[in-house]
Amino acid sequence: MSISRKIRIASDGAVELVYFDELKGIDLPIRMIRRASHVEPEGNQWIADMAPSSGPKLGPFNTRAEALAAELKWLDDYYLHRPEPEDRGHAEA
Repeated sequence: MSISRKIRIASDGAVELVYFDELKGIDLPIRMIRRASHVEPEGNQWIADMAPSSGPKLGPFNTRAEALAAELKWLDDYYLHRPEPEDRGHAEA
């Protein structure tokens, strides 16, 4: 099985990626895993709520698989490509 995913490496060396089960057994220095979204039924359809990643609600979708695909695409396209916050802790001399 071939898997291709995006990762984000911040200027401080922190690595962010979308975790998936196929990574199990790979030696990754994981400091923290946090929820990036919620895929939930809404009536007889599905939505991907990206609020935990400061994103929109996506959908509705006819199937859970469609909602999961949209969730992953949004994370790859927007969350992992967001700009780094400016360093506000240091004053210019």
